[in-house]
Amino acid sequence: MHFIPLVGLPSVSVTRLDRLLDKLLDGSILMGQRILVALIIFIIGRYVIKLINRLVKHLLGRGTIDPGVQSFLRSLVNITLTVLLVISVIGALGINTTSFAALLASAGVAIGMALSGNLQNVAGGIVILLFKPYKVGDYIEAQGNEGTVKEILLFHTIIQTVDLRTIYIPNGQMSTSVVINQSKSDLRRAQWIVSIEYGNDVTHAKEVIQACLDAESRLIRVPTADTGEPLDPFFIEVTKLNASSVDLTVRAYVSRSDYWDVLFKMNEALYAALDADPTLNIPFPTNTIHIVNKK
Repeated sequence: MHFIPLVGLPSVSVTRLDRLLDKLLDGSILMGQRILVALIIFIIGRYVIKLINRLVKHLLGRGTIDPGVQSFLRSLVNITLTVLLVISVIGALGINTTSFAALLASAGVAIGMALSGNLQNVAGGIVILLFKPYKVGDYIEAQGNEGTVKEILLFHTIIQTVDLRTIYIPNGQMSTSVVINQSKSDLRRAQWIVSIEYGNDVTHAKEVIQACLDAESRLIRVPTADTGEPLDPFFIEVTKLNASSVDLTVRAYVSRSDYWDVLFKMNEALYAALDADPTLNIPFPTNTIHIVNKK
């Protein structure tokens, strides 16, 4: 048998393999460099964003800007800087930011349609900050919740309830629905419902209730509206004839800071006064049963 030597084949295979390894090595080094640069940009960028956020917070805090506007602007600045940082990191990785921006713009339309509710929340936040139906520190009722406004952010208004629950309400709903702001006026009008039995003397009941109002020094005797117009100090009238009781509605003005304490204390005082009076009875639901004997 005769063997034909394969002259040159091993060197050709080794050369191609070397070239492939060189390309892989160069690509790995380049990719590693880009990842390292992107990582450095991300770390430095996050540090710079924190510094800028602190600076913005400090500058806004030195002025007379409303706290709600301050929190809104801080949130807007933070989101804008974060988006710029993401674009910078993508550019450092070697991705064409121009094509990425075009892709982002086209995707933004679809995302905008999908997130139309969030865009409505941003618009709602701007409306709230411009027209100020409420501000940070106000006590409000909205969307079936009530509490003190803690922050007005880009998408949400944060309120804290009296039992220390934190509630996030979308700004879109807050700008288009009914909001009761109990902090707009320094006066609050407290109301109590006092019930007596049928047959009790209504005039005497009014006198007993009036004595309770006179004994509470925190009730305002000469209230005036925000316009300066005088208001009726006390209101005591029969407003409903229930099935088992005669209901008297009692209203009186009190300062906003004393509202809750006066409301609860007057409940105790009215109950004690009615219970102590022998001619007045606190009613309970009663039913009259007629028994008919059929023979």
